[in-house]
Parts: sequence; structure tokens; C-alpha cells
Amino acid sequence: MEDFYKPSHLSGLTSEQVQTKKENGKQNIQPEKVTKSTNQILKDNICTLFNLFNVMIAIALALVGAWSNLLFILIIALNTLIGIVQELHAKKLVEKLSLLSAPTAKVIRDGKASEIPVQELVEEDVVALESGKQVCSDSVILAGEVEVNESLLTGESDPVPKSVGDHLLSGSFIISGKCKTCVEHVGAENYAAKIACEAKRLRSVHSELLSSMRKVTRFTGFLIPPLGILLFLEAFFLRGDMLNHAVVTTAAGLLGMLPKGLVLLISISLAVGIISLGIMAG
Repeated sequence: MEDFYKPSHLSGLTSEQVQTKKENGKQNIQPEKVTKSTNQILKDNICTLFNLFNVMIAIALALVGAWSNLLFILIIALNTLIGIVQELHAKKLVEKLSLLSAPTAKVIRDGKASEIPVQELVEEDVVALESGKQVCSDSVILAGEVEVNESLLTGESDPVPKSVGDHLLSGSFIISGKCKTCVEHVGAENYAAKIACEAKRLRSVHSELLSSMRKVTRFTGFLIPPLGILLFLEAFFLRGDMLNHAVVTTAAGLLGMLPKGLVLLISISLAVGIISLGIMAG
């Protein structure tokens, strides 16, 4: 593509060349989302060991008609709902993250200038840029001189002079001058797209609160099944309790081992923290 970086090619691509580029996958299509899917968020919050134990206890109580003892399930539902809402909100914010704000680009094709959506750009397109415009794709300057603000990419606000042969990074802004550029990278290959993709990538986050909560759940997970059986056998056979009374007393003992209030308190604390950070950022 080096031969294309010449002033003689300022008339841009032809319609046939553009179509060929699109067929070869050289179009400026944004990369796929890398955040959790909604189904995965629902699964991760609903299908937990903690919820399983509570649901099994609730089913046992329902089978013996102990409906008044099922109110604890509301706390479980509330905790699960808070977790789902938190993650969906975070997913929405992350997916909005983008270094590119320009919806259109001024492109030259068949010797004529026209405005097209940035998604329609193809590799080796000739793009006209001027003061106030954002660089939509990594490009090389064919003609003209400009000063560029790359603060979104590097954090440095000082203007950077660019002339013929210099590279422009997507996400930067033209603050003075005019130029014509040749698109070098499109889609996920763009510098701005790589940064945004890395920022959105799902990573495991260490949290002392959540780690401690998981340790408690795992520890009680080993104890609850055998203790539940022992408590029921002791109540039903040794004390001679009625079936429904034996189930209720067993459930009461097991529910005391499941830290429902602690889980809900942690969820509420995290939710309040997120809201506070959002207010401060706003």
C-alpha cells in the first residue's frame, strides 16, 4: 500500500475499488462487543451455590405447607436483583465507551468529495480533514500540514505538528490546518479501537468483600448438606416430631448458617458505592 501514499492519488478510490475493498473485509466496521452478554449476567447472578441452598430449603418448606416461613426468599430475590441491575448498568456504560465521536467523514472518491458514515470507510480511502475534525481511522498524510491534539490517546495536550508522510492516529483531533490523508487501518486494527477494546475486556476484579463472601459460602456449602440430613433425622426419628415440624426446625437451623443479611448488605454497599462514584464523575 506504500505506493498509494502519493499526491497523485488524491482523487481517491473509484467505486469499483471501494466495492472490492468491502468484499475483502477492509471496511471500517467496529469490533464486536467484548463485555458479558445479558444471558451470562443473568446466569452468573441466579445460578449460584448460595441461591441453590436457599431455593432447596424454600422448596422443602413449601412441600410441607410452611408458607409463613418462606419470607426469607424475598431477601434472596432482592439480593439477586441488585446484582443483576448493577452488572447490566455497568455493561451499558462500558459498551458506550468510545474514543471516536465523529459520526461522518469527508471522503474523496472518483475525484469528488462527499460525507459518509465512518463505518463506510475502507482501507486506502482518501479523507479530507480540517480544523475541528476528528481522525476516524489511522491514516497517513498525503498533502497538507496540520497540528493534532492526541490527548485522548496519550494524555498529552500539547499540539503535535504533522506533515506529508506522517501518521495520524484515530481518536486524535485536528486543531489547525488542513490535509488529505490515506486510511491505513480500519475497524479493529485502528489504534483507538484497540484501546477501547482493551478497556472493555472482561477481567476478574479482586474485591476483599466478595472474596470473603465466597469463602464463607464455600465453607458453609460443605457443611449444610450433611448437617441438614442429620438435623432432619434427629428431629424426625429421635425427637419424634411431625414431618412438617421436623422440616421447619431443620430449615431454621440451616438458614442461620447462610449469611443472607451479610450478602444483602454487601450488595447494597456496592450499589451505593457505584451510585456515589457516578454522582462524583457527573
